[in-house]
Amino acid sequence: MKNDKNHLRKKFLLSREKNYFKKKNFDFNLLFSLIKKHFNIKSRIVVGGYYPSNYEVNILNFLKKCSEKRLTIVLPVVKNSKLMNFKKWIFEEPLYVSKFGILEPKNLNKEILPDVIIVPLVAFDAKLNRIGYGGGYYDRSLKKIKKLKKKIVTIGASYSFQQCKNIPVHKHDFKLDYIFTERGIISANK
Repeated sequence: MKNDKNHLRKKFLLSREKNYFKKKNFDFNLLFSLIKKHFNIKSRIVVGGYYPSNYEVNILNFLKKCSEKRLTIVLPVVKNSKLMNFKKWIFEEPLYVSKFGILEPKNLNKEILPDVIIVPLVAFDAKLNRIGYGGGYYDRSLKKIKKLKKKIVTIGASYSFQQCKNIPVHKHDFKLDYIFTERGIISANK
């Protein structure tokens, strides 16, 4: 079936790999503008990012600027086959390969709930639905964080060519607040 999530996931992962090395400039200042729109920039804002792999959007320059602005950075740590949380990471501090093959901060670091979460994705639609890798880690984690911390902002990081017409939505899926591509910010208001 052409619109089933597994079919779309395979299609867009292949497309991402094929198009990854074509030059695309991301304006990370747009992310800082979004942060300022939702939070007092002088408060202790915690930014949840990810260490890019598998042809994901490289957000390391954004994380470096976050560090320079003295924002707290946290990265995902997969606890088991169902759970993920975020742990503090100091930019350029060594990361460790987890048993799931993901680069993560030291597991001894304290769990911290982010205010802003940059989410890697495989595909998205204009309604801000996303397809990830299929494990549901972000869906479960974002729902948990939203319950504990009412004011969070979720931003999918993607290439514009990863947009598809319609993503099938299930009850456990978490809809993002924004999508960030090399063409700019997509919000539900547009």
